[in-house]
Amino acid sequence: MNISKPLEKKNKPDSFLKVISQLGKVRISIPVAFTTLTGYILSHGSFDRGIVLPVLGIFLLASGASALNQIQEMEIDLRMKRTSNRPLPGGRISLTGAWIVTLGFFISGSLALILGPGWLTFLVGFATFIWYNAIYTPLKRITAFAAVPGSVVGALPPLAGWVAGGGLLADEKAYLLGFFFFIGQIPHFWLLLLKFGEQYEDASLPSMTKLLSKIQIKRLTFIWIAAMAVVAFALPVYRVIFLQWTSYSVMGLSVLLVAYFIPLLRNSHEFKVGRSFVLINLYYLLVMLIMISDRLF
Repeated sequence: MNISKPLEKKNKPDSFLKVISQLGKVRISIPVAFTTLTGYILSHGSFDRGIVLPVLGIFLLASGASALNQIQEMEIDLRMKRTSNRPLPGGRISLTGAWIVTLGFFISGSLALILGPGWLTFLVGFATFIWYNAIYTPLKRITAFAAVPGSVVGALPPLAGWVAGGGLLADEKAYLLGFFFFIGQIPHFWLLLLKFGEQYEDASLPSMTKLLSKIQIKRLTFIWIAAMAVVAFALPVYRVIFLQWTSYSVMGLSVLLVAYFIPLLRNSHEFKVGRSFVLINLYYLLVMLIMISDRLF
């Protein structure tokens, strides 16, 4: 196979912008950028034009990391039904084209951070890029537990926003904020395993479905969700949020989330992965909006 040319096409041609969007996983990069926005406002205390370049820069770097990940895992994606229609295995872009898109995302994102908030924010963003592509992605081929160290990529974008807003990277509130987002990445991956575990096995990737039963994976997912709620309870304790109503709102949402997932502990429970994904994402969105409201109002 000549990888400098598109793979054999399987579908009708898509628009160039759609291919770029899918290669950069824009639907994932946007929430990543929103965590940067949250970190900025929590640190800076206001919403101003200084927020534009750090949020844009992290969005572009996240898109670049996703594009590079698809280059790295092109052969794996081809073997998995869930990913076989991505731009590279689907033959909708050449390997050369994918590299150009990746470099475009990376260079533009880096310039936005360097010329905007400065070198420290860029270094945090660059660390996210390196961790995702040079640590997490190779680890997926080695260990079924790669999601745990890989979840560091969820902690760094809000820290980039924090330092862009003038906060200290060594601030304990910044660490707690990052840890809250770190914890939330792991249940997402365990939920994926419950739905697509067999496909990971078909792609010859180490999978926890070979090591644990479904009920064990469900219970492990519940433990991480409960841990996420515990960290959320610490947000008002360590003054990441201040107001009484925001503190009670975050704690109330966390209790409701844990209550919803309690049936995971029962072996007989028929679990709907898609609905659970939506619920966790909604939880994080609401908590971020509450944190932003706490600082702005």
